[in-house]
Amino acid sequence: MLLPKEKKSQDGPLSLIAEWPLTAAATLGSAVRMKGIEREVRAHLPWAVRKYAKAETGRFVLRMAEEDAEAFEAASKKIIRTVATLETLPVLPREAEDVLAISSRERHKWLKDGRLQSIGTRTVKMRGRSKSVTFHVFDPRHIEEVLDRDLPNIWREQDAEEVSRNRRRGANKAARTRADKDQKRLGKDVAGGDALEGWDAFEDEGLLR
Repeated sequence: MLLPKEKKSQDGPLSLIAEWPLTAAATLGSAVRMKGIEREVRAHLPWAVRKYAKAETGRFVLRMAEEDAEAFEAASKKIIRTVATLETLPVLPREAEDVLAISSRERHKWLKDGRLQSIGTRTVKMRGRSKSVTFHVFDPRHIEEVLDRDLPNIWREQDAEEVSRNRRRGANKAARTRADKDQKRLGKDVAGGDALEGWDAFEDEGLLR
């Protein structure tokens, strides 16, 4: 961590600048996550100071005028405490989608079936909305593991195979239904199932696929 220091601005008077590193473990390589970190850090600062705090690639920066030295010192102390917790900061839904390059539909599906693991929910009141919004959040280490193991692509393949199996089942069921109707139209007795004897073996041979 870099301690606050004074620098000479090239186009203005002396200003106060403090920098803190933003690690890959904190940002997960995501610009969306980085903006979320910026909002999180700013939320711990007074309104008048928030605009001077900014997340940049690889670092978090606080820039203030020299005459605001007291506010600068107080803000720096708060930022130091917040930055120390960033690697464990829960991952928000939009951040998870950006890190993993997945859609909202995929996030909802994989969350519902347990492949994406929630660590709880967060409720916030969105600006301009009368009702609060509740959403699931994720452990950054879980999201990092999912990314490192390329699980989204594996899950997509699994989902595609499941869709294919379901379509085959649907086609087989439709074929059985049509066969039942055809037998009835021919006036054969299908109540005991004799008319469809051997159908399962016929299906197992893959002749309906």
